[in-house]
Amino acid sequence: MRENRIKTVMRDGDLAIGAYVSFADPAVVEIIGLAGFDAAFIDMEHTAIDLAMVETMVRTAELAGVASLIRVYENDPGLILRILDMGAQGIIIPHVEGLEGAKRAVDAVRYPPVGKRGAAGSTRAASYGAVPWREHVRTSNEEILLSVMAEDDRAFDDIEAMAGLEGLDLVAVGPADLTESLGVTDPKDPRLKAKVEEIAGRIQSVGKAKFSMPVRHPAYPLGARELKDLGVGYTHVNPPPYSLVLNGLREAASRVREESGR
Repeated sequence: MRENRIKTVMRDGDLAIGAYVSFADPAVVEIIGLAGFDAAFIDMEHTAIDLAMVETMVRTAELAGVASLIRVYENDPGLILRILDMGAQGIIIPHVEGLEGAKRAVDAVRYPPVGKRGAAGSTRAASYGAVPWREHVRTSNEEILLSVMAEDDRAFDDIEAMAGLEGLDLVAVGPADLTESLGVTDPKDPRLKAKVEEIAGRIQSVGKAKFSMPVRHPAYPLGARELKDLGVGYTHVNPPPYSLVLNGLREAASRVREESGR
């Protein structure tokens, strides 16, 4: 397993930056690398990206010099194993069910003795057997990044316990899910600010896993400096590619209509 750029940046005390991949096209991953990001956040939860495309994108990420970070659609050890065996460098698990769900995630992602990941020495992740097995196990446990998403009260209640788990790197909070759980609609609602600061403080108090939130999310638009002050180790930028393309095309069409007097 090659060095994980996200982990390298976080170890240096800096903020690792990813970009969201929603189009089922490896060119997006390549462009993310050319743009200078640390990671391609490949989303299987809210897109049509399938396993075959994930493998192609993982290969592209390696060529582009970025970490491949895959958000799966469920906390399923079998699904996670297939993605890791492709050589993915990170897994994001949504809607984790508190401490027990986080433990299940660690078991799926880490080889023994930390977890219970299944062993197969001829996978792409293991260089098809070209590297010594023990080296593959060691570097995989060191370099693969695991992030769990706290999105409900059960997970929020278990924040410290999750953040202290060996083998867990990030505890992520989605602003949209957080606003729904709090019943707020205004990004400036003081309850939202208080909850984010509370969660960040609880994660920092443990001193192991880092906090993760997107930068300038419409539901709670914090900048990079504000995220760093909250102890965030990894973030991804907004808007996502769908919105970038839509907004760019709208602007182009509007400009031509205006110039032509239409």
